[in-house]
Amino acid sequence: MFTGIVEEIGTVAHIRRGRSSAILTIRAKTIMDDVHIGDSIAVNGVCLTVTELQTDGFSADVMHETLDRSSLAGIQTGSHVNLERAMAANGRFGGHIVAGHVDGTGRIVDIRRDDTAIWYTIQASPEILRYIVEKGSIAIDGISLTVARVSTDRFSISAIPHTVRETVLQERRKGDVVNLENDMIGKYVERLIWADSGNGKRAADGGVTKDFLTRCGF
Repeated sequence: MFTGIVEEIGTVAHIRRGRSSAILTIRAKTIMDDVHIGDSIAVNGVCLTVTELQTDGFSADVMHETLDRSSLAGIQTGSHVNLERAMAANGRFGGHIVAGHVDGTGRIVDIRRDDTAIWYTIQASPEILRYIVEKGSIAIDGISLTVARVSTDRFSISAIPHTVRETVLQERRKGDVVNLENDMIGKYVERLIWADSGNGKRAADGGVTKDFLTRCGF
């Protein structure tokens, strides 16, 4: 579990590509103070497991499913990536609940300055946009951000200079592909609403009833 508060920008030092998978070696410094084999690290918002440690970085396997759903499929040697270690139980929860399980990708279609803020507008598929709400949370390349506007095929966020400066947002340009992870609360609520009510019918056929909520443990 992560919070979407990026700890460090790392650099992809090496990529070993297989037929449908890859091994990434990433150079890092700050996060290496407390990293062990088997630990989870969010790389541009994708939860990867550390399989090998070096003095100045780590390696991780990237499976076929991850490459299909994320922008890691197009990553290159020398690319910069956002890094965040798994959330510590005794730390502050500065962002929102981020699982590191990317729902898909979006494409930046506009970047503009508004005084000190920088607006990023991202085009996304209907499957992702259905869970995005104004003032809700979204993880973009593993960065916890607040949705400022939503339209039929895109949404916008307004980032403060600190966030841009401390993450790979500073390198993003119009046309770039970014990883997107929706707030998981919306997905769970939808799943509960459409859960089997026990008589072969979907609960949504008759609305969310007291009986339905009782069956779901509420």
